[in-house]
Amino acid sequence: MRVPTAARAALVPVAASALTLAGLSAWAGSGAAGSPSEPVVTRARVLLPANPDTTAAFFDIRNRGGADDELVEVSSPAAGRAMLSRVEVRDGAGTMRMVPSVRLPAGGTLRMSTAGVDVMVDDPPSVRVGDRMPFVLRFRDAGPVRVEAVVVRPGDL
Repeated sequence: MRVPTAARAALVPVAASALTLAGLSAWAGSGAAGSPSEPVVTRARVLLPANPDTTAAFFDIRNRGGADDELVEVSSPAAGRAMLSRVEVRDGAGTMRMVPSVRLPAGGTLRMSTAGVDVMVDDPPSVRVGDRMPFVLRFRDAGPVRVEAVVVRPGDL
């Protein structure tokens, strides 16, 4: 039996589509297609304020998901304003610069530190070492994550 020319012409793209769909289904089924970002916050710390005007908070954030995300905002209902900042060293001097967001790669970890990214906190509440201070970290895709940071002495970071 002879297959008409039009049917033969349609057979190639149909077979290619079926093969592509089967491959994509196997890829997604194996988990290789990725998953949404899943930020998990650990080691949440806030420095005991040396003056009543400002202090800094630090978080370790692991993205257990399969997609990149961005930390776009940090706030604290207990304080005035909280802002993402980064320390930049130029000509041996450190300068703090506010940043709009910080990238959180899939499967990666963001570790805030005094020499890199941190959260500057204006008008912190009166606290003592060991107290806890609430924060909300907002991610572009994952949304808000609520945490409590423990108050530590600067040397205990």
